Amino acid sequence: MKRYEQFADEIAALIRSGVLAPGEKIPSVRHASRTYRVSPSTVFQAYYLLERRGLILARARSGYFVREHAQRPLPEPEIGTRQAETTAVDVSELVFSVLGSLKDPDTVPFGSAFPSPALFPLQRLARSMAHSLRGMPAHAVIADMTEGNPNLRRQIALRYRVSGVMLALEELVISNGAMEALNLCLQCVTQPGDLVAIEAPAFYATLQVLERLQLKALEIPMHPREGIDLDSLAASLERLPIKACWFMSSLQNPLGASMSEAKKRALYELLQQHQVPLIEDDVYAELYFSAQPPKPVKSFDRDGLVMHCGSFSKCLAPGYRVGWVAGGRYAEQIARLQLMTTISPSVPAQAALADYLQHGGYDRHLRKLRHALETQQASMLASAARHFPASTRVTRPDGGYFLWFEFPEQVDSLQLFQLALAQGISLAPGPIFSATRRFGNCARLNYGHPWNAQSEQAMAVLGRILASF
Repeated sequence: MKRYEQFADEIAALIRSGVLAPGEKIPSVRHASRTYRVSPSTVFQAYYLLERRGLILARARSGYFVREHAQRPLPEPEIGTRQAETTAVDVSELVFSVLGSLKDPDTVPFGSAFPSPALFPLQRLARSMAHSLRGMPAHAVIADMTEGNPNLRRQIALRYRVSGVMLALEELVISNGAMEALNLCLQCVTQPGDLVAIEAPAFYATLQVLERLQLKALEIPMHPREGIDLDSLAASLERLPIKACWFMSSLQNPLGASMSEAKKRALYELLQQHQVPLIEDDVYAELYFSAQPPKPVKSFDRDGLVMHCGSFSKCLAPGYRVGWVAGGRYAEQIARLQLMTTISPSVPAQAALADYLQHGGYDRHLRKLRHALETQQASMLASAARHFPASTRVTRPDGGYFLWFEFPEQVDSLQLFQLALAQGISLAPGPIFSATRRFGNCARLNYGHPWNAQSEQAMAVLGRILASF
C-alpha cells in the first residue's frame, strides 16, 4: 500500500470513529504535512482519494471538510439483553419464500446476499483461468481433486500469515464455497439432536444448516458493535451440553459487528476451558474498512480447537464456489467427509484463483472494493437519515456491505417486505435471521451495489411505507 493510501485510511478511521465529525474541517495540507511528517504531495493525493470515496469535500478558499452524510444521523440499535434461548430450527419455508422473490433482475437488490458483480474483476479472472489451464499438467486434473490445488493452498496460507496465523498446508481443505466448509465442520463435531450455540440474529443459512442436520440452536445475544455476549455464552456453557459454537467474530452477518482482539482472545480461552470447538465463519474477512485486517479467533488457537472457514465468494469470485477451512485438529476428518460427499470443488476454478492471487493484483482489487463499499455505506446511511422515521436505529459496521435497521415497534418487517417488493424493492426481513422468529421490526439492507438515483428513490419509497405503519 502506498503512503498516501495509508494516510487516507488514517483520516478515514478518524471520520468513522467520530473524532472528525460531519461538517468539521480537516487539517490543512500544510498542517497535515508538518504534523504527520509526510510530503504535501502525499497529503494532496490522500485528500483526493478521500474525496473520491465520498468522505470529504473541498470548499473554495476554505479547505477540506468532512461530508455531512446526514444532518440527523440515526442512532445505533439497542444492546441485546435477552437470555440465551434453546430451540429446534424450522425456518426454511420462510427463508425460501423470501429468497425466491428476489430473483427479478429489475428489483432494487437491497435484499441480496452479494455485492454487485460489477465490483469484481471477472474478465481478469477469465484470463487467469485460460492461462492456468494452458499450463496445467494432465495428471493435475485428477490429483488436485483430493488435495486441492497446491498453489492455491500456498496462496491462502500466505494470506493467513499476514493476519498472524502460521498455518500448516495439511490443515487446509479446499471446499465448494464456505457453505460446504461450514457444513462439513458441523457434521464432524455433532450428531442429530445436539445443541449448537449461534448468534442472535444469525445468518439465515446457519439456521437452514442446523435444520437440515436436525440440530438444536442456542441463540446467544449480540451487541450491534461488539459481537457475542460472552457473559451469556459463559453461563450457557456451564449449564447446557453445547457441542459446538458457530460464530462470525468479524463483520457478522447481518449486524456487521466485530469483536475486539481482546474479546476474541477471551472467547477462545472460554471455549478452550470447556473444550467446545468453534466454527469461525469469516467470509467477510477481506472487506474491512480500517487500516489493518482484523485478527481471527484462529490466531489465538493453540490446540486446533478452531475451524476457520473462508471464501472468495464475497470478495472476488462469487460464481466460482471456492472456499476453504483451516480445520485444526479436525482437518483430516473434514477432508474424509468431503471425499464421501462432493469429492472436490472445481479444479479449473481453483487453478484460476491461484493464478489470479499470484499474478492478478488481488490486494489492489481489494483496496478498490473496500473504498467502493465504504462510499456506498455512507450513501445509504445518509439516505436512511433523510427518508426513514427519526426513531429508526441502524448499525455502522467497519466493513462488509450490510446495514441492520431496527424500525419503530409497530413496523412488521415481513409485511414491509411484501409492500416493498410490490414496489420493486427487495430487503431481508428480520425474522429470517432467528430460529425463534424474533426481530419482527428489523431488516437487513445491502449497500453493496453502486449508489444511483434508483437507490435513492427506493429508500424514499421505503421511508413512505414505513411511515404508513
